[in-house]
Amino acid sequence: MATPSHYVGTARSRLDGPAKVTGAAKYAAEFTAPDLAHGVVVSSAIAKGRITAIDTTAAEAVPGVIKVFTHENRPRTAWLDYNYRDQVAPPGSPFRALNGPEIVYGGQPVALVVAESFELARHGASLVKVTYAEEVPNTDLAKNRDAAYVPPKKRSGIKPPPDPRGDAAGAYDAAPIQLRHEYKQAIEHHNPMEPHASTVVYEGKGKLTIHDKIQGVNNTQGYVCSVFDLKPDDVRVITPYVGGGFGSGLRPQYQLYLAVSAALDLERSVRVVLTRDQMFTFGYRPETYQTVALGADKDGRLQALTHDAVAGTSTFEDYQEAVVNWSGLLYHCPNVTLDYKLAKIDTYTPSDMRAPGAVTGIFALESAMDELAYATGVDPLELRLRNYAERDEGEGKDFTSKALRAAYEQGAQRFGWSKRKAEPRSMRDGRELVGWGMATGVWEAMMMQSSASATLTPDGKLELACSTADLGTGTYTILAQIGADALGLDLDHVTTRLGDTALPEAPLAGGSWTAASSGAAVQAACRTVAEKLFGYARGMADSPLANADFAHVTFAGGEIRLQSDPARKVGIAAAMRAGGVERVEATETVKPSMLTNMRFSAYTHSAVFAEVKIDEDLGVVRVTRVVSAIAAGKILNLKTARSQILGGVVMGIGAALEEESMLDHTLGRIMNHNLGEYHVPVNADIHDIDVIFVDEHDDKVSPLGVKGLGEIGIVGAAAAVANAVFHATGKRIRELPITIDKIIA
Repeated sequence: MATPSHYVGTARSRLDGPAKVTGAAKYAAEFTAPDLAHGVVVSSAIAKGRITAIDTTAAEAVPGVIKVFTHENRPRTAWLDYNYRDQVAPPGSPFRALNGPEIVYGGQPVALVVAESFELARHGASLVKVTYAEEVPNTDLAKNRDAAYVPPKKRSGIKPPPDPRGDAAGAYDAAPIQLRHEYKQAIEHHNPMEPHASTVVYEGKGKLTIHDKIQGVNNTQGYVCSVFDLKPDDVRVITPYVGGGFGSGLRPQYQLYLAVSAALDLERSVRVVLTRDQMFTFGYRPETYQTVALGADKDGRLQALTHDAVAGTSTFEDYQEAVVNWSGLLYHCPNVTLDYKLAKIDTYTPSDMRAPGAVTGIFALESAMDELAYATGVDPLELRLRNYAERDEGEGKDFTSKALRAAYEQGAQRFGWSKRKAEPRSMRDGRELVGWGMATGVWEAMMMQSSASATLTPDGKLELACSTADLGTGTYTILAQIGADALGLDLDHVTTRLGDTALPEAPLAGGSWTAASSGAAVQAACRTVAEKLFGYARGMADSPLANADFAHVTFAGGEIRLQSDPARKVGIAAAMRAGGVERVEATETVKPSMLTNMRFSAYTHSAVFAEVKIDEDLGVVRVTRVVSAIAAGKILNLKTARSQILGGVVMGIGAALEEESMLDHTLGRIMNHNLGEYHVPVNADIHDIDVIFVDEHDDKVSPLGVKGLGEIGIVGAAAAVANAVFHATGKRIRELPITIDKIIA
């Protein structure tokens, strides 16, 4: 069957856009229920120690306060750590809210006040008196680096560093050019627009309908069933819209546990919403120290590369991400040694944040490559071309495709890189120093097992369904585009349902795999629908398609047409009448090819070029231009794809210049736990961002040839900005974020 791309590959506005701008889209805290109670979390005032007394008398005396839950009266739940492990949990003992008097991190929930209204619950929460035996918290990663260790149990889905190749130490000592520097990444918090919230609707007899801020409803369902000993049929999770996640919604957060506990105990519906302050009391991008050593010949060709990283994790889980692995695959080098360790500190467990590990590791690697360019006198772009890797040397595999050369070329041309003056501090615009920097980006191109259904009715209306989430990335729209093209329908005749455990199961929305995974499942389901419909059409009396083969027909305009003679056709409604059916439906499951994964490595790539202008006296940095050239296989929707890269670049600028969660090591607490003091880029910070999608055909990575775009936009962006800052000022800053004090110091 031929499937012309009428919609796929074009620029289409998001189908869910009108619902979002008119308020019709409902988020986790906006669903309601009869007799809904409201819960407010009381957070710990210390970072380490024990609760010695907790007085809830005043709170319970407030009219309208229903119950105050603490570690002393919490409902019984599962005993084993295993029951609390969700789909993406790292090794260790997952945190359990109200599990006991021990305080293991700052802001830990110590009570839940449930009342008839949110205002009453908030007032009651202010009256809870907690007495602590405080201990000195240990939150300074710098002081714990000597105690860093290789995590004994690896996190599922996260590859440990590959084995060394060659003799990196010997080759480094023999190299004419030697560089060794340390780089630091500060803690960052996700800060999506929608705070974490759970509305748990008690349906009676232990049955629940849950509206949860989550990037995968099946993860919430599995967690709740395991912790509370419930059957999947008794727990339905519905999250049609997610107001941003960036990874913070991959794991069920503690408000879910508290809301479900209260609902089951009280046998009534309960909603718990976290404040912006409390959004800083769980996952984050971890603080990481990295050392990169490069040995090269005088022409800048790498002879040796070592990349070591030490990242912080909690005392109760070994959070892991791929930080150093990228250095083993991005450039050709015969001698490479990579090392990744963890150090325990008294904080909550870090969590995946947009392009976890890659943002951190690529900043260090690409800063080091820029330093090598200056040390050898080779243009930074030319240096990368001289060290271009034709295959994945870390895994010893060919790439499914790699159009990074084209990204370099097209990005440099659009940016005007050839006009760059090589000498630092050589370009000016009035009182501002001008700097141009560039960096490479890379991210895994993954496909996961996913299911989807397609249902076609005689009026030419198609409904697609799967349980994956749309984080604001455009999933509703791209799935509809795939379905419309597969069955030759108008886009406005296609409806997509997402975010419901009653729908065919799909993976968590993360890792940039949603388009490849759920998109392929939708395509497969639509193909099965098409085959059934074609069978009905060919079986009609005197059918125009009686002797036709499925491979030689196409679906267009609500009809099945013979490719060689479009006049021979059968309408959808006529085919269904012939088959005696009122609908044609199919559910299909797709899986990645194990053989392909064994033989090939699959990655997206980018070339990022940045211009900064810096006030020489004040040290104020403006990122005035960015060109991001992306090689990511087939692009399904040029408009939503561009938005993904724009968002990634903006987050990269934030990481480079602004975002930093500041730990007071005496108190063991994040001090700038609000959007007034935790700085994120705003409109005034963002200027011209130009996105290029280079042509890249890939027939191996996924059935659609799609590689994914959610992460690649941010990778390399901070490094490009940092390299531009050096070009402008001549001052190398190896610690993110690059704030004014570091520039003028």
